[in-house]
Amino acid sequence: MFESFFEMRATPFSRDIPTADLYESNQLEEIIGRLNYAADRQLFAVMTGECGLGKTTAIRRFTDQLDSSRYKLLYLSDSKLTPRHFYKGMLEQLGLESKFYRGDAKRQLHREIELMKGIHKLTPVCVVDEAHLLDLEEVRFLLNFRMDAQSPMALIMVGQTELWDRLQLQSFAAIRQRIDIQFRLHHLDRAETEQYMIKHLAYAGVGRDIFSESAIDEVFSYSSGASRLINKLATHCLLFAAQNGNRIIDDRMVKKVIEGELA
Repeated sequence: MFESFFEMRATPFSRDIPTADLYESNQLEEIIGRLNYAADRQLFAVMTGECGLGKTTAIRRFTDQLDSSRYKLLYLSDSKLTPRHFYKGMLEQLGLESKFYRGDAKRQLHREIELMKGIHKLTPVCVVDEAHLLDLEEVRFLLNFRMDAQSPMALIMVGQTELWDRLQLQSFAAIRQRIDIQFRLHHLDRAETEQYMIKHLAYAGVGRDIFSESAIDEVFSYSSGASRLINKLATHCLLFAAQNGNRIIDDRMVKKVIEGELA
């Protein structure tokens, strides 16, 4: 609806924006660089952050630019699984039917990764999203394929901040000590929030200001720089403006949307 009113060619604050058109903050650039390094060196990386800060978006950007001639992506987003189904999911990513018993599935995965590296010259990159739900005991197997020798895969665990809190427990000290790269996502600041909105509106084909400076202040105040909340509020504001025939969104309109629709 509002797309036609504002003469947009795409929806600016949707979740399916191509990764090449996403706003790249300094933080995102740093994260992608570190993830590429982890993939190249077959390291164990952990990325954490609060809800709505763009963890999955960062992983989308990273995986979309992985060289498929060098890397084989193994992606699991439903980590609240039994140990057997965790390995089953990994093997299905390789197009294989998992053995029934957990121990057999572990050995099967081990063999397939060795074949992938030795014959096809592909480095597996295993991304475990929502890893705060994972049974961390199972990570020990992934980290101990070859004991202290070179790891056969890059392992990237992504989860909410509670993942890092769990890793601080003494029972997981061995896993924590094996982490090669760790980083936590932060909220966008006011300037980054504005650039985020400008970038997404430009993707939609908008070449003029729609949100006033005071409106962006209100968006930042409401969202605290969390991209998910920026998207939500900006979309509601665009809908409200289109329904009321307003070409410019000011702070009073943003406040009205917050109080009337998002309270």
